[in-house]
Amino acid sequence: MAKKLFFLLFPILCWSQMTPLSKNAKVSILTCDRGDELYTTFGHTAIRVHDSINQLDIVYNYGMFDFQTPNFYLKFVKGDLQYFVAACSFQDFLMEYQMTERTVIEQTLALPQAKVQELFEALNGSLYSDERYYTYKFIDRNCTTMVYEKINTILGKPLLKKVDDTSISYRQLLYPYFDNHFYFKLGINILFGAKTDQAAEKMFLPVELSHSLKQTQWQGKPLVVQEKTWVTGQPIPNDYSFVNSPWFVVLFLVAIAFSRNRYVYMVYGLTIGTLGAFLCCVGLYSQHQEVLWNYNVLLFNPLFLILPFLKKGRVRSLLIITSLVALLVYGILLFNKPHLLLLLPFLGAHLFMLRHLLRQERAHLLPSVK
Repeated sequence: MAKKLFFLLFPILCWSQMTPLSKNAKVSILTCDRGDELYTTFGHTAIRVHDSINQLDIVYNYGMFDFQTPNFYLKFVKGDLQYFVAACSFQDFLMEYQMTERTVIEQTLALPQAKVQELFEALNGSLYSDERYYTYKFIDRNCTTMVYEKINTILGKPLLKKVDDTSISYRQLLYPYFDNHFYFKLGINILFGAKTDQAAEKMFLPVELSHSLKQTQWQGKPLVVQEKTWVTGQPIPNDYSFVNSPWFVVLFLVAIAFSRNRYVYMVYGLTIGTLGAFLCCVGLYSQHQEVLWNYNVLLFNPLFLILPFLKKGRVRSLLIITSLVALLVYGILLFNKPHLLLLLPFLGAHLFMLRHLLRQERAHLLPSVK
């Protein structure tokens, strides 16, 4: 859809590059609220250029990607997927958010005509050059960071800076966004590594940029001269169900742990061991820093892949003890983290199962000692 709109706008944009904008031209930042779909979880940021005299009303959107990209999912996991900027009319942009009932707030910037023209030409230049593409990074480079970098470049200095709390971690900052998606919250917190536990000093969320714009002064005056709500969104429904809740996971883990069944333990161990191996491989393969140094491999231990295939004996006992120590270390690392309660049921279940297996090993070894 965005590509089609871009080509429809192509003649207008080409003409506009050769014609100065009028003195009525304005630049504004559009902040779009989060949606119910997972890919809309964090909201969106875009730039609008509006010139009523020249009948231009264009939105520049840095959040575009192409599902037809060869090896799309591998590129996304690796962290070298190319996002790009595209242009569409403001009305077409707004229509999407009206249909999905997501709030859209516009903040008009107090930029003189020369700066508006400079930014407009820079944005159009990005559309027709290699600068159109950029490598997406969840925290370091996304639709929000690309927008405020453009604005800072035009202003001539990094005026737009984070004004929200920088004492909390990225994980704490992101945690509330997953409230209506339990399994997404669980999966993200398993996948994210140590970087997300660092202080959230970088501005990368749309709402953070909106807050920054409100508090920024330029040339002794507020940078934002007007704020308008174009779409008033509806609250995201809380579709609670027992299956989509932590209680279902707790019940599932309790059932597995107290089954004390060899085959149940084997299947579960192979499953979580595979998950641990996946986390290790992603950490080595991916360029996303958010998945590096993932201490969750201590909980979802790849050693569990070996355990079912070892005969009872000292080697198996040593492997179980090593896994228990890894869980204790993990418990210490997890103690002050926001996802402690989320992963505590797994920690308890794994400790129970390993302790039961260790007792079996000792019962097997004692006769041989005698």
